[in-house]
Amino acid sequence: MTRPLLRVLLVEDNEDDAILLISRLRRSGFEVVSERVETPPQLEAALSNADWDLILSDYKLPGFSGIAALAMVQAKKIDVPFFIISGTIDDETASEAMRAGAQDYLSKDRLDRLIPAVERELREAQIRRERLSAIEAARDHEARLGALAANIPGAAFQMQHAADGSISVDYLSEGALLLFEVPLEDLIRDARRFLDLVLEEDRARFLATLRDNAQRMTTLNWEGRIRVPARDTKWVNIRATPSKQTDGSVRWEGVMWNITLSKQAQDDLVASRAQLAELSDHLQRVKEDERERIARDIHDVLGGLLVGIKIELSLLASRLDPDAALGGRAKRIAGLVDEAITTAGRVARELRPGILKEFGLAAAIESHAEDFTQRTGTRCDVLCADHDIECPEDAAIAIFRVFQESLTNIAKHAHAKNVTVRLTQEGDELILQVADDGVGIRSADLIKPRSFGLRGMRERVASLGGEITIEAIEPNGTQMLLRAPLSQPNPKTAVTDPDRGQP
Repeated sequence: MTRPLLRVLLVEDNEDDAILLISRLRRSGFEVVSERVETPPQLEAALSNADWDLILSDYKLPGFSGIAALAMVQAKKIDVPFFIISGTIDDETASEAMRAGAQDYLSKDRLDRLIPAVERELREAQIRRERLSAIEAARDHEARLGALAANIPGAAFQMQHAADGSISVDYLSEGALLLFEVPLEDLIRDARRFLDLVLEEDRARFLATLRDNAQRMTTLNWEGRIRVPARDTKWVNIRATPSKQTDGSVRWEGVMWNITLSKQAQDDLVASRAQLAELSDHLQRVKEDERERIARDIHDVLGGLLVGIKIELSLLASRLDPDAALGGRAKRIAGLVDEAITTAGRVARELRPGILKEFGLAAAIESHAEDFTQRTGTRCDVLCADHDIECPEDAAIAIFRVFQESLTNIAKHAHAKNVTVRLTQEGDELILQVADDGVGIRSADLIKPRSFGLRGMRERVASLGGEITIEAIEPNGTQMLLRAPLSQPNPKTAVTDPDRGQP
């Protein structure tokens, strides 16, 4: 059997003895590369210039000794099997060599133990090298993890939940000092110090989360508040992965983050959205009041003037009957006045449809659909309108305005021939569906920065706590689907969804 290459350093002044040792090793199957030295300088050079798997040293050399050679090897901190082989060796000398650190001693007259001893020590040396390599790798890994933990914008930790429900903190990185402002040793020594930092109103929820997570063995994700010794309150986010231990406890390893600034920004954003919602609601009310005033002026003042003009024109036309030319012109003017009266009525209805207040949302939608057909020539059929829907006035106005805007968009962009409308109630939700057979809306159209019409529709529906989807349908056309609760939310909470109100 061929064995691995064996690099052997011989500390021997007798060349024949050296040849005998090498011969023994080769006969046992080792491929041997060797060098013989017999003085301290030669040994120093050999140790410095090459790596050795085995050192075989005579006990006595002229001006040198095996013990001295062993001391030189140890001084260089070289882990290599060192055997002392001597022609005459007694027990005391052997004990001295072993105490000095030699792996074994042998007599040159009895080398039958050489090969087994070499094999044993080579295995031991390999095990030591592997163990040392593993230790170095672990130290390197620990150092890298420590450096990583020290540089993350938070604190790495290990926490344990015992079977009896007690909590212990096993490890905290340096970042925990900035987070908790308490010596890390205190928190590790007594986990109650850590729990005491958690605000009392959040502590029970934190412990309940730990117990539930220990049972479910899912990723821990908890947000809560702590109060540091300076009495400042901080928001922290704790994320960790649990692992079951052999004693039945659960260990979490993860990170803690200071999320105070992001929480403050989130609260500011929510407050800002609430203020914008209130402002938008106020502006809509002001706009509706202004529309009502203008509609009233058109109906009462302009409409009255047009009717008066028509009466006076009729009286004038009756006196112009003998003159056919003037009579014909008077009739044409009367026709124009009729068109003006019709247009004024339609504009007044669009600005503030009285039918909406008197008869409800379904009737107003049906009436506006008829006006749309007459004005544009595009057929608009209300296939289903639930007249029993009881909708708050503000919500009815908002939904009607969305319906108006959807028909306006169809008239401007869709090139449709037919429009179908459905107004229904499902549970506590009102559903308005408007579909056309036009060219269809593109995805890019939905996100245009200046799509104020679509943005206004979304904002109106968001103020109701509802949602609206606008999408192309097959084979062609566009569908607008609105869902809104019939019981309206507080406007301050109507925009907590960050996706609401976006164009």
